[in-house]
Amino acid sequence: MIFQQGKNQAMDMETIKQRITVVQNKREYLLSLLEQPNLGSLRIDVNQALEEMDELLDEFQRTFPEPGTN
Repeated sequence: MIFQQGKNQAMDMETIKQRITVVQNKREYLLSLLEQPNLGSLRIDVNQALEEMDELLDEFQRTFPEPGTN
C-alpha cells in the first residue's frame, strides 16, 4: 500500500510506522517535561501537544489496526 506525500513522493506502510514510532518517542519526552517544576505557562502548550499527539495516534490505530486486534 502506498500513500502520497507531497509531489511525487510516496510513503509505504513501513515508513509510516517508523514515523509513528518517532511521534510516540516524542510523546514520551513531552511527558517527562511535565515533571519539571519550572515549566510555568509552557505546561499548557505541552498538554495541548500531548492531546494532539494522542488524537493522531488514536486515529492511526483506528485507520490501521494491528492484525488480530479489534
